[in-house]
Amino acid sequence: MKYWMWLACLNIMRPKAKCIALEHFGSPKKLFFAGKSELAAVPGLTDNERERFADKSMWRADRALETCVSRDIRIIALGDSAYPHRLANIYDPPVVLFVRGKLPDIDGEAAVAIVGTRKASPYGIKMATQMGYEISRGGGLVVTGLAAGIDSAAAVGALRAGGQCVGVLGTAIDEVYPKQNAALYDDVCAAGAIVSEYPPGMPGSARHFPARNRIMSGLSVGVLVVEAPKGSGALITASHANEQGRDVFAVPGNADAPSCAGSNDLLRDSARMVLSGWDLLSEYEGRFPHKLHRPSPDGRRPSDEQRLETQAARAAAPAKTAKKDVDKPDGEAYIDLESQLEKLSERQLAVISAMDAGETFTDTIIERTKLPPSAVMGELTMLQIMGYVSPAGSGRFKLNIRTKRG
Repeated sequence: MKYWMWLACLNIMRPKAKCIALEHFGSPKKLFFAGKSELAAVPGLTDNERERFADKSMWRADRALETCVSRDIRIIALGDSAYPHRLANIYDPPVVLFVRGKLPDIDGEAAVAIVGTRKASPYGIKMATQMGYEISRGGGLVVTGLAAGIDSAAAVGALRAGGQCVGVLGTAIDEVYPKQNAALYDDVCAAGAIVSEYPPGMPGSARHFPARNRIMSGLSVGVLVVEAPKGSGALITASHANEQGRDVFAVPGNADAPSCAGSNDLLRDSARMVLSGWDLLSEYEGRFPHKLHRPSPDGRRPSDEQRLETQAARAAAPAKTAKKDVDKPDGEAYIDLESQLEKLSERQLAVISAMDAGETFTDTIIERTKLPPSAVMGELTMLQIMGYVSPAGSGRFKLNIRTKRG
C-alpha cells in the first residue's frame, strides 16, 4: 500500500501519466524501483513526468498513510475489487481513491452527477435542490462536487429525501472547501461517502478542480447540468460525459440569463431537457428495474407491494416489436452474416461480438472488449456510419446485423 500512496502523492502530473507508467511496469512497486533509464523507455511521458517518477522520497506517503489510519480514511487502489468498474473504464481513472464514509456499490446504482455554477441564482438553487430530492426519492444516487451553489443545493436535496449522496472533491480528502460546507460534508459522509484522488495533506491547486470533473462523470450514468454560464466548469463535466459515453441532460433556464447561457447551449446542441427528476430517471428504468420507481403524487416512495405489482404488469405486457429500418422486404434475402462482417477491422469485430442481440449499454461493451472507452466510442461511431449499429438512447446501441433462416 505504501507504493500506491507514493504514486498518489506525486503532484503536478497528468492523471493519465500515472496510468501509462502503471500499465508499463505492472505495479506501483516496480514503478517505484524503476531507474531513469527504464523511465526513459516509457512512451507517452514528458521529461518532467519522468523526473517526477524518479523522486523516490517516501515521507509524504508515510505521513498520508498515518493520517488515513487515524482518521478512518479508506484507500481503494485501481484494480481492487471495491474500485468502481464504471470509473476504471474511463480514459484516465484515478490510480487511488480516498474515501470517507461508506461508498455505495456504484456499478449497481443509477448515479447522476448534478453540476452547475457556484454563483447560482435563486432559480438555480431551487431547481438543483428539487432535482437532487426527486432523483434520490426515485431511487437514484446523487453525485456532486460539493462546491458552493448548484453542487451544494443538489446534495441538500438528496439528503432531505433520505437518500445517499457521493461528494467528489477537487481538494485533498481531509480538506473542506469551501469552509462553510463543513456541516454538509459531515452529513454526506453519514449518508454516503466523500471521495478524492488527492491524499490527505496534498497541497491544493486550481488544476485539481477541472480534473475532478472527469471522476464525477466517470462514476455516473448521466450528468445533469442545472444552471451554467458559458465557460463554466459544469460544461467541462458535460464534455467529459460525452467523451466517456455518458448521457448529458440539462434544465432549461431563462433565455436572457447569462447564468443559464451555457446550459441552454447544451440543450440547443445535444443535451436532453428534463423538468423533473423522473424525466431523467425514466431513461434508466429498464436498466435498474429494482432500484428506480416513479414517485407517487404525494411524494412518498411506492410500497414493495406496489413495486412488485408494477413489475408483474410489465412482465405480462405483450412485447412490442417494431419493424427496423434495416429489415428487408419479404422475399429479399438477407446478406450472409460472414459477408457482412468480412470488411470490418479487428476492433470493430470485437465491439460487435460484445453486443447482445437486443440493446447493449456502452459500459458493457467497454467491459467485455477490454478496449479503452475512447476506442470503443470511436469504433461505435464508425459502425454507426457504416450502418452496422444504431444508437438506442441512454448510452445503448443495437445491432443492425441480422441473419435469415430457412
